[in-house]
Amino acid sequence: MGKTADAIAEGVAIATAAARLTVRNHILVETIAHGAPFDPAAFAPFARDTLIALADEQQQAGDLARRQAKKAWGRFSDPDGTHDYRDRDTRNLRKRRRQYVGVAKELRRRAEDPEAVRELVEHARDAAWGDVEANLQRRLTVEGMRPDLDPDYERMRAARMQSLRLVDLPRLAAHRRHVTAAAAEAAGDAPD
Repeated sequence: MGKTADAIAEGVAIATAAARLTVRNHILVETIAHGAPFDPAAFAPFARDTLIALADEQQQAGDLARRQAKKAWGRFSDPDGTHDYRDRDTRNLRKRRRQYVGVAKELRRRAEDPEAVRELVEHARDAAWGDVEANLQRRLTVEGMRPDLDPDYERMRAARMQSLRLVDLPRLAAHRRHVTAAAAEAAGDAPD
């Protein structure tokens, strides 16, 4: 039973990491792309639903293992492929089913535990903040680089200047045209 418990614990750890990643992405989209403030209570339903969806996946995998074991029982010929199970595989399939069902049960338990959901949201928020912090750090390092601190400054200067001419200046000109057109349109729509 120890091996099954270990496999269940490992499955829960993997599923929890997947849930944290999903919730982290949701936090990033809602707070950055949609400008929503971070409120742990607002993200709790999404975190709970994520855990339940992962539990459903595990349950479906367990159901599949059960069907495969049932189909394999009493078949003693050589298999035709990787998933063509035989009687000798039924023990492993039953064990796999118990593991899937155990992971699903634990994920559902966590989904119903407000403290576990809150903890998932907090870990996801920390991961999201880590991503934002790393991006800011990278941008500040690049944008805040001084020529005297960059050993490749002279070598990369020509590429930076070409990028300025071919990318940045045309983008700035397009932006100015857009702003000017929008201002002209707004002035034309304004009542006299």
